Formats: sequence, C-alpha cells, structure tokens
Amino acid sequence: MIEDHPEKLLFNAARFALSVPTLAGLPPDDGLEIAFAGRSNVGKSSTLNALCNHRGLARTSATPGRTQHFVVFDLDAGRRLIDLPGFGYARVAKSVREHWHGEIPRYLERRRSLVGLVLITDCRHALKDAEVELLRWCRDADLPVLLVLNKSDKLSRNEGANAVHAARRVLNEMGAAGLVTPQLFSATQKIGVPEALAVLGDWLAVEE
Repeated sequence: MIEDHPEKLLFNAARFALSVPTLAGLPPDDGLEIAFAGRSNVGKSSTLNALCNHRGLARTSATPGRTQHFVVFDLDAGRRLIDLPGFGYARVAKSVREHWHGEIPRYLERRRSLVGLVLITDCRHALKDAEVELLRWCRDADLPVLLVLNKSDKLSRNEGANAVHAARRVLNEMGAAGLVTPQLFSATQKIGVPEALAVLGDWLAVEE
C-alpha cells in the first residue's frame, strides 16, 4: 500500500522551516529540494498539503496572491520543499510582480540543490501565458517538471483525457515534452497523490 512507501513517509514528515523574501535568505545550497509553483487560485497550497498528508502545512487563503515569499519546508536533514510565490494575480503591486519576475528565473537557473519543479494548474483551462513562460524557464534550465493538472474531480473522464492531451500538445510545440510530466490531480479528493509522490520520490532519491 502507498501508506508504507518511503516517499509517503518522507513527505508526511514535512515541517515548516522558514519564509524569506529573497534568494539570499534560503538555506545553504546543498542537499536536494523540490519547488512548487502555481498561479493564484489553482490550489497550490492544497496540493502541497495533500502530498504531505497535512491539512495545515501550507496555509491556504481566500485571498489570491497571498504567498509572496519563498516558504521552506524541511523533509529531513538533506531534503526540503520550497513553496514559490504565487504569480499571475493582477492586484499584486507592479513592483512585487517585477521583483518575482527576476527572482524566480534566477532561482530556477542557479539553485544547484533544485532537482525538480511541481507546477500546479487548473485542468479546466488551457495553460496560461505565465505558466508557459515558467515552463520555458525550466526547459532552458534543463529542470524536470511535474505538471499537476489540478481539480480533475470537476471533469468527466473524457474531459480529463482531453486536458492531458492539450497539455502534451503545448509541451511538444515548445520542445519540453521530454522534461515535463503532465498528470491529472485533485487536491480535494486526493486523486493522483500516489503517482505524484512516485515522481517526487525519484527526484529526491528515495530508496525502497
């Protein structure tokens, strides 16, 4: 059963470590870490909580654009998760958007301990320009991505298959198909959690 899998045990151990506004405040650049990104209102915090089996780990809010820091969660002494600032929310000040437009690409390109990115999207909608731009940054940095198509419980089986097909078409067009793994997911219904954990466990070198 998935409850006994080492990657689930590792993620269940996630604990809040710190929240910092810039790259300079992150932990030393060693060990292994996975980053989580997503536009406002796609369920990024809920996805993190579902993967870690901890409802209150990442703070969810009815206010879009709430996460404006790098939020660090420790898994063990050498592995951690980084919740990146939410993006794509127009009411965030222009100066804040410009700041993160610089910080996030630098993080993806320069952070040696970063082994992969989880990009959470809403499967009911086509990929937005900001999401495609982030995927291009990852492609250019040769960084693996798990493309989480969240809220799949709101779609029929055929609609879900179409959402995956549409995402793969975009990835093929941008030359990122070999680097990005799309999968259906539901943070509220825990759909896709075992499959996602299997990918993340590989990235974090979790041994059976």
